[in-house]
Amino acid sequence: MANELLQMIDIISREKGIERSNIIAYIEEAIITAARKQYVGRDMVARFNEEIGEVELFENKKVVEKVENKDVEISLEEAREFDPEVMEGDELEFKIPVGNLGRVGAQAVKQLLSQRVRDAEREKIYNDYKNRKDELITGEVRRLEHGDLIVDIGKTEAILPKKEQIPKEVFRPGDKIRAYIVDVLRISRGPQVILSRIHPGFLRKLFEIEVPEIAEGVVHINAVAREPGVRAKIAVSSTDTDVDPIGACVGMKGARVQNIVQELRGEKIDIIPYHPESAKFVCNAIAPAQVLKVFMNEDEKRMDIVVPDDQLSLAIGRKGQNVRLAVQLTGWKLDVMSEEKFNEYRKEIVKAFSNIEGINDVIAELLFTEGCRKYADIAEFTPKELSELSSGLITQKAAKPIIARAKELAEQESLAKETAENK
Repeated sequence: MANELLQMIDIISREKGIERSNIIAYIEEAIITAARKQYVGRDMVARFNEEIGEVELFENKKVVEKVENKDVEISLEEAREFDPEVMEGDELEFKIPVGNLGRVGAQAVKQLLSQRVRDAEREKIYNDYKNRKDELITGEVRRLEHGDLIVDIGKTEAILPKKEQIPKEVFRPGDKIRAYIVDVLRISRGPQVILSRIHPGFLRKLFEIEVPEIAEGVVHINAVAREPGVRAKIAVSSTDTDVDPIGACVGMKGARVQNIVQELRGEKIDIIPYHPESAKFVCNAIAPAQVLKVFMNEDEKRMDIVVPDDQLSLAIGRKGQNVRLAVQLTGWKLDVMSEEKFNEYRKEIVKAFSNIEGINDVIAELLFTEGCRKYADIAEFTPKELSELSSGLITQKAAKPIIARAKELAEQESLAKETAENK
């Protein structure tokens, strides 16, 4: 029997990956829990005896002159029959045969031990996978549940929710699948590993696998944007002037990028050069359209992008896809317009600004070039800033009424907009 218990401990430890000391603690806990149900009110303790390979059960009793509670106390006279040198206030341990717990007790021990082992196994799986967030994992599709894919990833099953699947892709039970670990949750049934194939991190990890220069740290992925299954943009740079980051990602005859496109079910991938200057980065991101002019508003992190009249649709992309991806990639709000529309827009703004006394067309043009598009933008200037922006055409004294008037007009615009929205 002793050997059987030792073998059981070793098997559970090996198969479940649980520390041997933890399993012994679970066994001791299970036995003491069952014993306390049978020996109600007694002070019980269980200890695993490694030498004999058994759990021993003991009850503690305090030595007293007069016994008031025989479950936890023993008289000095009776105690000295066991230990002649015992003193009042000492505690004695008395061994109780584990077999006394009976069949019901043994079943309770088994159930509690099984529960503790399951809990420990779940905790270990959770700890293993929580440190693997943002990694790629390969598994096998087990089944489909309400559109979600249940994937066997080895130690547990993960879920690839329908919303995290690339549109129109189909997997069947038995299919191998690669996905990105986006989260690991603790739930009552055990750890839940959440997968994704639409997360930008999935595309990033695929490039890390396919492009050795990325794994080596020579080529960096600076930003990723995706419309899963349709199109993606990835911005890359190199720490080595002899290494072309785009060429490294594309590979010989496009082999590297084509492997990724195939994994993503034909998702088109634009690989663009990253640039630390925001305006240049945005110009790269809006490709393949040519950019004529860029106007930045750093406070609002917004840019007006001017493109040739015949390239407006190219810049915006099908259903606005190209500009949406450029916005995701760069983090800037982008207003793309044709050269003709931009000139009309510019004239309107310049005319509106020129209506403020003290601002002529030249100053209005300067304000526009500086990124001002509404009266509220002018109202935010200090007199000193407005004077410097106008290259001295407006004195600080003259700037004060201009700013005050801009505030009035901004408030009127805001009120008119609010009234229109409430109608």
